Amino acid sequence: MKFLFTSLVFLIALTAQSQKTMTDSLPFAAIPEAPQKYTAGSVVSRMVDGLGFRYYWATEELTDNELDYSPGNEARTIRQNLEHVYMLSKIISNSAKKQATDRTVKAPEFKFDELRKATLENFKIASDLFMQTEDLNELSVVFKRANGVSEFPFWNTINGPIEDAVWHAGQIVILRRLAGKPINPKVNVFTGKLNE
Repeated sequence: MKFLFTSLVFLIALTAQSQKTMTDSLPFAAIPEAPQKYTAGSVVSRMVDGLGFRYYWATEELTDNELDYSPGNEARTIRQNLEHVYMLSKIISNSAKKQATDRTVKAPEFKFDELRKATLENFKIASDLFMQTEDLNELSVVFKRANGVSEFPFWNTINGPIEDAVWHAGQIVILRRLAGKPINPKVNVFTGKLNE
């Protein structure tokens, strides 16, 4: 009996640790240290860091119950908002990588944890690349569509997918509150970390 109890406690601890390790491995649980100097690239990088932090906590510990929540009136569910933010994260990271976003390819179908991780990783890739960018004129938003390619200046990355993703992260926060699961009250978007 003692062995069974000890084994059960060990398994529970192992499961909790593996879940913590998976969560800890995701970027943006806190905003990274601020750059030492202001450049165009470092400012955009910091904007994406703030977005990543907001998205991380807006999506933390969501369950299928919340993911399927919609306030009605044909509004998107939380899951549909997450899928949209993933597509925006692809556009942002593709802009940072100087690659086109192929609109002819359907987005993969992810489980929630995979979708969240892929979105956060796209933000991290973009942030790291923007940090290294000296001239934002080198970056643009390029869309490949069935009827051709369209290209827009980097300004459109800022007012388009970056700000749209911030907008939707806020919607997710509101929707999860309506679904009965508000975000962690210790989240502090001003400091970019959890309050003690």
